[in-house]
Amino acid sequence: MRYGYLSKADLPKFVDGLIKKQRVVAPIKKENQFVFAQVENASQVSLDYIPTILPPKKFFLPQHETLGSFNMGETKMSSTQVDVEPLILFGLHTCDIEGIECLDVALNDSPPDPYFVKRKKSVIIIGYECMKPCDEYATCIAMDTHKPKAGYDIMLTDAGDKYIVHVNSIAGDNLIGRSSLFEKAAPDLEGKIKAELKALQDAKLKSFNNKLDAEYKELRRVFKDSYSSKFWHENVGKRCLSCGNCTAVCPTCYCFDINDTVSLDVTKGTRDRVWDSCQLEEFAEVAGGESFREERSARQRHRYHRKFDYSVKKFNKFFCVGCGRCTRTCMAKISLIDTVNELTKEHRDAKK
Repeated sequence: MRYGYLSKADLPKFVDGLIKKQRVVAPIKKENQFVFAQVENASQVSLDYIPTILPPKKFFLPQHETLGSFNMGETKMSSTQVDVEPLILFGLHTCDIEGIECLDVALNDSPPDPYFVKRKKSVIIIGYECMKPCDEYATCIAMDTHKPKAGYDIMLTDAGDKYIVHVNSIAGDNLIGRSSLFEKAAPDLEGKIKAELKALQDAKLKSFNNKLDAEYKELRRVFKDSYSSKFWHENVGKRCLSCGNCTAVCPTCYCFDINDTVSLDVTKGTRDRVWDSCQLEEFAEVAGGESFREERSARQRHRYHRKFDYSVKKFNKFFCVGCGRCTRTCMAKISLIDTVNELTKEHRDAKK
């Protein structure tokens, strides 16, 4: 099966069926926010949600993980063990799926990250297509992440009293094949469903506004030409608190630090990987206390260029997926939308 339908009335039965078989993580409401967490029944799932506090990258690249252990005096660490449990990520927005695709590209770059690779293979992704903008911070339409493209096993699209189901992998087909809840389309009817899906996706664009002034193909040039702009210091750098919130919640940030922790009796220890942030003062420090990016403006400029310039050069992908998390969480109220639009204005004025 590639395309089919699932009645909205049957969605809870489908989710509960998944939960009986393996661990399911889905968006749930937590006070006035949303988080990805393990669910025990379908009633906990909130499909009408704005992007969660932390993106699903935490299930592929944990905030803290032990890489191995060692005994003092020895030169060899213990064999690395990556314990993974089969997992279904349910209800992911297309922007978050694109974020996982970005991590997949970066962490499979030679040499690949064995921890990420093993976890990625154990996860099934069931996406949920947004049919309306999340809020005023999201820029998915500008980053072309507003509709499904790749990176999922199953995608659900709201079609009134039912969902259009697109199966995109063997793993997804196996899940559907075990369920009697789906109305499976014969091959000769798939064209009709694809046309219906396209009509829904075209119609939803009426409610999505492109908040970025730059055209998609113009974005990289805007940032390449903005490197020496005074805007980084006068507007962004003076306001930034260097807290690292923006990188912690970003779906595509993957910087980490390695810490060795020695036991109190100094006989053994562990080597751990923890999330790090290019926005923290000590991140770019080297021996002697020198720093490659001492100013907050330089660190913010680096973060933006990692999303709109460097990643395009290396991976041919923007690493901003338009989720809006960095703007929502910024304590200094630095807006990605305002920053990009101001730099775009400078870029265009310089061309006149």
